[in-house]
Amino acid sequence: MASANRKSALFKVIALLEAMIILFMAVVFVGFIFIRGGKDAVPAAEQDPEVRTRPVIEKEETYYQLDGKKILMHDTTLGEVFVPVYSDVPVSDIDTDKIVTRNGYSFYMEGDTVKSVTGVDISEHQGEIDWGKVKGAGIDFAMIRAGYRTYGGGVVTMDESFTDNLEKAHAAGIDTGVYFFSQATTTDEAIEEADAVLDAISGYEIKYPVVYDWELIFDDHARTDDVGVETLADCCIAFCERVRSAGYTPMIYQNKSTAMHKLDLPRLKDYDFWLAEYGDKPTYYYKYDIWQYSSDGTVPGINGRVDLNICFRDYSGTEQTASEDGAT
Repeated sequence: MASANRKSALFKVIALLEAMIILFMAVVFVGFIFIRGGKDAVPAAEQDPEVRTRPVIEKEETYYQLDGKKILMHDTTLGEVFVPVYSDVPVSDIDTDKIVTRNGYSFYMEGDTVKSVTGVDISEHQGEIDWGKVKGAGIDFAMIRAGYRTYGGGVVTMDESFTDNLEKAHAAGIDTGVYFFSQATTTDEAIEEADAVLDAISGYEIKYPVVYDWELIFDDHARTDDVGVETLADCCIAFCERVRSAGYTPMIYQNKSTAMHKLDLPRLKDYDFWLAEYGDKPTYYYKYDIWQYSSDGTVPGINGRVDLNICFRDYSGTEQTASEDGAT
């Protein structure tokens, strides 16, 4: 029994020595490989620069210019952003260097000749208007709100002052167009809005366009919050085609930012466009026919602030001129 125990102990000692020898040889081998690799390594500063590639960023001199490739805009969150240019949407031919401001009004000049028409857009919010004074102040056209759809309940509501403003503007010799503030979410609703306008202007001479004014509501929850790009374009087309079928000139009103980010411009390119962009000169890239350049203008005969516009085409059929000391 004692002899067996001694043999077992001897075998354990031999096994332990073998394990230690194997471990020692493994450590020596790894160390040899590491030392040899270190001798062959090349410091980073001496490596061939061709081994690591640098991305090439191509940028032409005109890449960020308004040359049909990109349009730069400013976003309140992202700062400077760009949107691609649509090659099949007509570009504005307005030379903004020819836009001048005089006595609070903006004009488009060619030499000494004014080639634009001065106008306002109004609603019941302006209260009682002295249209004779408005005409005397040099206003030649007015875009008058016919009505609106409520952004909460979606109820079509006619402007309380519409008929009165329309008739008195005509009596004062001011040409008129009309607009409807839309909150449509379907084409059926857009057609309903167009029909409400057409009923309201029946029997009146409307020389300027009938306008679809669809707007986002930023300071409250609105029924239009989730309207997508395709649906919005469908609504624009439904309204405009309904208006066109009745013999009037359809038009779309929109501010620059929403037009660039929300309107499907290729689908809407055949409609006249009324641009809202406040400032000394517009920067909108595409074609527009009326420019709303101020929301805080003052015009004799209108209480408080009023939107000011200039029109770059003659909807009235009469050549417009302007004097040196007034709007017309």
